[in-house]
Formats: sequence, structure tokens, C-alpha cells
Amino acid sequence: MESPVKRPLLKSFSNNSFRLRSPSLNSLRLRRIFDLYDANHDSFITVDEISRALMLLGLDANMSDLESMIKSYINPGNAGLTYDDFVNLHRSINDLFFGLEDVQEKGTKEEQEESDLTEAFKVFDEDGDGFISATELQMVLGKLGFTEATEMERVKMMISSVDLNHDGQVDFSEFKDMMRSLQ
Repeated sequence: MESPVKRPLLKSFSNNSFRLRSPSLNSLRLRRIFDLYDANHDSFITVDEISRALMLLGLDANMSDLESMIKSYINPGNAGLTYDDFVNLHRSINDLFFGLEDVQEKGTKEEQEESDLTEAFKVFDEDGDGFISATELQMVLGKLGFTEATEMERVKMMISSVDLNHDGQVDFSEFKDMMRSLQ
């Protein structure tokens, strides 16, 4: 069966760091994304909710292509994508954009995990200084629409919960420990 996902659908999609290759990190990330963009918490993501999510991520999607692609993943009788449908859609997009790379990529599982964690860390370390500050975490949470972003004290508590050396920031080593503990 040919995938209904078409390359022109996402015009601004060029950042390889968008993808995490670690299955457990992907699963956690996908669940959070699904829950975040299920705006009305009905356990379905509609075409409108996906469209809003893509716009927030800075991805320019052709609405008619988006609608036809997503509808092909929605089971008959459902109002939108279930979580499992969303995972299948993500897998199709991943295969389309990155499938060839997976065949060509070399290295051990540990090297790949390290690379994935480095890319994930860069998302939060907006100024590139090698540390995630409470301000940086707050900005990323805000961009993702998390309500925690409005309360700096909660953000500082999040930082302190993984800040092993108590310097008020999360370095890469602390970030790795946190992410590995989630697995």
C-alpha cells in the first residue's frame, strides 16, 4: 500500500532534529504531543487540531493535503485520530522523510541514543551555552502550550528536580540522567 503522505505537505520541514530515533523517547514525546493537541480532551485529534499544532511548530501545511492524509488514518466512525492512529501517522511521516537515512546511518545503539539526546537537549538550550536555565525551559514550555510556563516557581521546581549539582541549571549530563530515568 502506498503511503498517503506526500512530501509537499510540509513545506518548512527540513530540520532533522525534529525526529528522535529512540523508541522510548519517541513514545513519551508522541503521547505528550497527542495530549497537548487534543484540545478538547476527547481522546481524538481532529484535522483542525493537527493544523493548529503544525502552525505552532512553524510548519506550513497545505490544508487540503493535510485533510486527505489525516482522514486516511482515521477509523470509520471516529471524530479524529486516536492515539494509535496518531502513532501510525507519525510512523508514516518518519518513514517518508527519514526512512532512507535509517538504512544509511551507522553506529551503535548507544551512539545513536547519545546523538538523539544531544538533539533533544539543543531544543531546550536555546542560547547554546550548554545549560538549560529556568528561563529557557519556561520559553520552550510556553511555545508548546504548557500551562506550567506561566508560573516561574513551577519551572524552577522542574529544574531543581533534575539539577544534581544544585547550580540552578540543567547540564547535558543531568539531562541525560533525567531522560534515561524516563525510559
